[in-house]
Amino acid sequence: VNQSIILGVREMLKEFVEKKHYKFAKSAKDWKDAIRMSCEVLEADGTVEENYKEDLIKCVEKYGPYIVIMPGLAMPHSQEFAEGVHKTEIAFMKLDQPVSFDPTDHDKDAILFFTLASCNTDQHLDNMSRLAEMLSNEELVEELKEAKGPEDLLALEEKYF
Repeated sequence: VNQSIILGVREMLKEFVEKKHYKFAKSAKDWKDAIRMSCEVLEADGTVEENYKEDLIKCVEKYGPYIVIMPGLAMPHSQEFAEGVHKTEIAFMKLDQPVSFDPTDHDKDAILFFTLASCNTDQHLDNMSRLAEMLSNEELVEELKEAKGPEDLLALEEKYF
């Protein structure tokens, strides 16, 4: 595996903490609430404006739960040109209780959220490749599902990289 990508994953875990782009919560009322919650940390520092979370919800309503990329894991991002995005960032959110995007399909439940905001294509593609590398490590994904707070993210960064 490319060293720079591994370094990238390590940086990503650290960036979630340093940029305060993380949220740990017990539960969300439903998937819409979960998406709104996952955007809070990006709104807090001006990465995205308030409209962004509603745009994400509209995309899921329109295209279905395409953001659930593997069981337990959602990657909220816009399928369309999103307005009100000022920085290209990723935020991490972990719920204790999964939310369902499709009551008939448990593979569409999510507990981990990686919320993407993009206004720079190159940076976004770099973020996507770092994220893909992170998610290809099943052990790491399982441990992220057990994470309780930012210190766990930093501990995983040390452990795996």
